[in-house]
Amino acid sequence: MMSFRQLGRIVTKEFNPFIVKNGRAMCSAGPLVNVKVNDKTGVALVTMQRAPVNGLNLELIKALSTALDDLSNNRSRGMILTSSLPTIFSGGLDIMEMYKPNEDRIKDFWSSLQDLWMKLFGSGFPTAAAVNGHSPAGGCLLAMCCEYRVMVEGKFTIGLNETALGIVAPSWFQNTMKNTISSRIAEKALTLGTLFPVDEALKIGLIDEVAKDKAEAITKCESFISKFDKINPQARMLTKFVFREKILKELEETRDEDLQRFLLAVCNPKVQKSLELYIQALKSKSK
Repeated sequence: MMSFRQLGRIVTKEFNPFIVKNGRAMCSAGPLVNVKVNDKTGVALVTMQRAPVNGLNLELIKALSTALDDLSNNRSRGMILTSSLPTIFSGGLDIMEMYKPNEDRIKDFWSSLQDLWMKLFGSGFPTAAAVNGHSPAGGCLLAMCCEYRVMVEGKFTIGLNETALGIVAPSWFQNTMKNTISSRIAEKALTLGTLFPVDEALKIGLIDEVAKDKAEAITKCESFISKFDKINPQARMLTKFVFREKILKELEETRDEDLQRFLLAVCNPKVQKSLELYIQALKSKSK
């Protein structure tokens, strides 16, 4: 059985996105991810800061992955994932990584995403997401990997909407959603590519609480993590692992096949055409 520590060592560190001083993570030195540890609680606030939408490109994925490595190595008391952007948590996978892709880079991109998912979904420390804006597709995936989600009120949406782009969400995306909400609701949402407004997301359990603003969302996440202060940390971690082990092992044992399926799908002319139309639509909206 693979341990959380082993999961956290799958990828060799490419670079360190934050400074470690006297064994404690302090503040980000990189432009994509900022990490600050609360000196009193030991809980890390991990902030994505890749404007304009926190698109998950190769570099942001690796920065997040390395941040998780360092938090694990420094025995973090917990982590809260959020965004520096005012209305967007994460716009999901960067479409430009998949549109007319470079062969070597697209392989690295997907393999790195697999690594990030395994580390976040299988983290040994408690995790929460302060979702302070729109969170479609890969943004929703990151939030669902966390054990608790607090979303800021407003006209924001969250969900896995891959089918809208003619893309099939891989099994580990789907399993992450089924781990969060009922299988029946997940099937309908995945096939329809549904993006849920905040109130509906709360109703179906896709998020756990609603906050008036980002600061309150972070406070509610901190409150959730603090509930583990009196819980045996090993018992908590192993209980979480029992729930998530099957899903984690499924990807670990089929990583190469999953990569090949992704490459085959993304290089399909119909998918490339859908991506092109989507990019054109985004450009039209920005004018």
